[in-house]
Amino acid sequence: MASQVERRAAELRNLIEHHNRRYYIDAEPEISDREFDALLCELQALEAAHPHLATPDSPTRRVGGAPLAGFSQVRHAVPMLSIENTYSPEDLREFDARVRKLLKGESPRYIVQQKVDGVSAALHYKDGVFVQAATRGDGEVGDDITQNVRTIRDIPLRLTGQPPPKLEVRGEVYMANSELSRLNALQQMRGERVFANPRNAAAGTLKLLDPKLAAQRRLRFFVHGEGAVGHERCAAHHEFLGQVAQWGLPTIPYSPPLATFEEVLAYCDAQFEERHNLDYETDGMVVKVDAFSQREQMGMTSKAPRWVIAYKVELWQASTRLRNITIQVGRTGVLTPVGELEPVQIAGTQVSRVTLFNADEVERKGLRLGDHVIVEKAGKIIPHVVRVELEKRTGQERPFKFPMRCPSCQGEVAKDDGGVYIRCINPACPDQIKERLRFFATRAAMDIDGMGPAVIDQLVERGLVRGLADLYRLDEKSLLTLERMGTKSAQKLLAGIAASKQRGLARLLTGLGIRHVGERNAFLLAQKFGSVDALLAAPEAEFASMAGIGSVVAASVHAYFQRKDTRKLLADLAAAGVKMTEEVAASSDGAPRGAGLLAGKTVVVTGTLEKYGRDEIEELIRRQGGKATGSVSKNTDYLVAGAKAGSKLDKARELGVKVLTEAEFQEMMDSK
Repeated sequence: MASQVERRAAELRNLIEHHNRRYYIDAEPEISDREFDALLCELQALEAAHPHLATPDSPTRRVGGAPLAGFSQVRHAVPMLSIENTYSPEDLREFDARVRKLLKGESPRYIVQQKVDGVSAALHYKDGVFVQAATRGDGEVGDDITQNVRTIRDIPLRLTGQPPPKLEVRGEVYMANSELSRLNALQQMRGERVFANPRNAAAGTLKLLDPKLAAQRRLRFFVHGEGAVGHERCAAHHEFLGQVAQWGLPTIPYSPPLATFEEVLAYCDAQFEERHNLDYETDGMVVKVDAFSQREQMGMTSKAPRWVIAYKVELWQASTRLRNITIQVGRTGVLTPVGELEPVQIAGTQVSRVTLFNADEVERKGLRLGDHVIVEKAGKIIPHVVRVELEKRTGQERPFKFPMRCPSCQGEVAKDDGGVYIRCINPACPDQIKERLRFFATRAAMDIDGMGPAVIDQLVERGLVRGLADLYRLDEKSLLTLERMGTKSAQKLLAGIAASKQRGLARLLTGLGIRHVGERNAFLLAQKFGSVDALLAAPEAEFASMAGIGSVVAASVHAYFQRKDTRKLLADLAAAGVKMTEEVAASSDGAPRGAGLLAGKTVVVTGTLEKYGRDEIEELIRRQGGKATGSVSKNTDYLVAGAKAGSKLDKARELGVKVLTEAEFQEMMDSK
C-alpha cells in the first residue's frame, strides 16, 4: 500500500500537470503564480526528502508546457530553462551569498530587468533577416510561431548595422493593458470570449492559425536574453543588450551594472513602486549575473541556471466600478486624484479607495466616472488601477476634470517643471499642514501619543496650529476647547508632545519630511553629523560623499537646510526644547557602536508581525546597536519569529539560535 507521502507526491504531480496545461496551453490559469509555486516547492521538498519519488517525468524536471497540436515544432539548440523564483528579500540576499560562494572570491556585478508577464519566445536571424520564431514549449522543443511573430511591429524583419551572420535572441511577447482593453471591447461587441489578462491574450493570439487575425491584436516584444548564437563578441549581458538595441530590436528595461546587494534591492523596490506607470503587466524583477565568464563558471542545474533569479511580487486583481474621483492634498502640496470604488475584496482585505497618482495617469488610462476597472494589489504595494474594462461601458460614464484651484484653500496650483505633479503653492494650505502634522506625529518619527487625525483636523481648523512648532505652544486650556477633549485626554496629549522633545535627531529628521529622506537616510544623517548645527553648515559634497546617500538625496538634503523657512522652523523647535542632537556614534557598517540593548548582536526577523513593519523593526534593531540580517547562521544571536515563520525558524532551532516571539522582543525593548 502506498504511503501517505507517496500519495501526496502523486497528488501534487497531477495538480501541477493540470495547472501547467491550464497556464501554458489553455491560457486559462485557475490559480495564482504564488499558489502554483507553493505546490511545486512542496513536491520538490518531498522528492529531496524521499529521492525514490523523484521520477524522470516529474514536473519538477520540466520547464513549461508541451508543444501545441497544429504547429510544427522547433528544437532549441540551447534549452530554454526556467529560473528560480523568490518572493522575499531574504531569499534574494541568500542568492547573492550563493553567487559569491560559487565565484570563489570574485565579485559579481548584476543586471536587473523587469519580469514582463507574457509568453517566452526565441527569435532567429540569418544575415540580419528574421527567419524563425519559437515558443519555449517544454524547454527542449517549442512551437513554430514564425508567421504570427512576423505581424509584431516591434520586431524588425531586417536588422540594422552589422549583426552577426547568425543571431538568436530570447524575450517576451506581451500585450499592453491599453490594447487588452481595446481588444476585449471588440470581443464583447462580436459576442466572443473576452480575455482575463494580457498574458492570456498574448498566448491566445500566438495560437491563432490565421496571421491576419494575429496582426489585428497588436502584440509587442522585448528582448531580455541571449540564445545559442550571436553574442560571442560581448563579454557581458549589458553589452549584448546594448548591441541588440543598435541592431533595431526592443530591449527590456534594465538597470546599469550593480555591484552590491543593497543596490540590487533598492533598484527592485523602486521599480515595484513604479509599476503603475507601465502600460504592461510585470510580476517582479529578474536579477542576473552580468559577466558571461562568471555565468559559465557557475553553471546550471537540470532545470535552471545558477546565475539568475526572479524576485517576484504576489499579484491579486479584482474587477469593480469607479464611483468617483476625489482630490487629496499632501504635505508637500501635491494634488493626488483618489478613486472611490465600489468596495471589493482583494487578497483578504476590502478595497474601496485607490490612488490614481496624478492627472496624467488618469488621462493615460482613459478613466471615466462610472467605469468598470481592474484593480491590482501587488505584495505590500498599495492598490492601483491596471486598466479600464472598455467592454463594460454603457455610455453613461462621465469624463473627469482635474481642478484648476486647490480644493482645500482655493489657492493657485502649478505643475512641476518637467514633472507630472500639480501642487498647491500656498504653504499655509490647511490640508498641507494637517498632512505634515500627521507625518510628524507617526511612530516612526516623533511618536506623539494621543495626536490622532480627528485632533489634528480640529487643531488646524480652529487656528491653534499653523506649523510644527505650534504643537509645543499648546496648553490645556486651548485643548479643552476641542470637541470630545476632556481633561484626561488633554493631559495625555500634552504629555505625548512633551515626550516627543526627547526623540533625538534621527526621529526629528524623519518627521520633517525632507524629500528622499526616510527612516534609514535620517538615521545615516544623524549618525554622521550628530547635530542640526552640523547639518546646517555642511556643503552638498559632504552629503554626497556618505555611503548610502548618493547625489540625488544629497542635493535634496542640502537644499532643504539652506531654505529660510527651514532655518526658522528649526530655531523655533530648538527654542521649544526639542532635542536636535544624536548621541550614538556609528561604526563603519552604519550600525550604532557600543550602545543599546542589542549592541554587537546579530538579529534576523521572519514571519508576519502585528506591531511592526519589517523596515520598522530592523530600524529599531539598528538603533539598539544590533545588526539586522536576512539569513540565519551560527553567528545569529536572535531570531524574532512572527506568524507563519518558515524555514528560518527551523534553521534557528537546528543551530540553537535564541528564538523570540514578537511579544518577547517587545518586552526586551521595553525593559530599557
